[in-house]
Amino acid sequence: TIEDLNLYYGAFQALKNINIILPEKQITAFIGPSGCGKSTLLRHLKPILTPHGKTSGEIYFDGKSIYDLSDREQAENIGFVMQNPDNQIVTDKVWHELVFGLESLGINSAEIRSKVAEMASFFGIQNWFYENVTNLSGGQKQILNLASVMVMNPTLLLLDEPSSQLDPISAHDFFTMLERINTELGVTIILSEHNLSEVFPLSDKV
Repeated sequence: TIEDLNLYYGAFQALKNINIILPEKQITAFIGPSGCGKSTLLRHLKPILTPHGKTSGEIYFDGKSIYDLSDREQAENIGFVMQNPDNQIVTDKVWHELVFGLESLGINSAEIRSKVAEMASFFGIQNWFYENVTNLSGGQKQILNLASVMVMNPTLLLLDEPSSQLDPISAHDFFTMLERINTELGVTIILSEHNLSEVFPLSDKV
């Protein structure tokens, strides 16, 4: 729930009196022209990524002020996939990327293996599990980013124009995967996107 959210960069007001209820386990899309504030609003839903500026208002996540969540709680509960796949990948191999977040949280090895195997199967990436990430296509990299976020088992998934760097076939495959994540895993999804032909059929709320 977003209540009276405002953001100022000096005298410029980037967000003005935003009031929205974003339903649990649904797919909500933010659409609009470039520069209208979609990404800025989206980044407020994961405070560690919130842009610098003067913010007022309140955001509640699962009934709790989002600003009271620890960095660990944010990492575990709120996943974020960026616009450019290359900007999010931090390791050299596919399987390293999948385990990175779990290792950072101190999860034990047996649980990591179980979670990674489950996600690799769900996303169908077993065949390139040991590949160098530099050998992947843009579409594969974005699927890897998605899998690396989902292995943390978040309840909320945020995506900032995730198809902007993808060709039409890769984009369609990506959105099909998002629909599976929502329907099969029950994850709430909020995304900003320009690809309206894919987003409108997918979304419960725009």
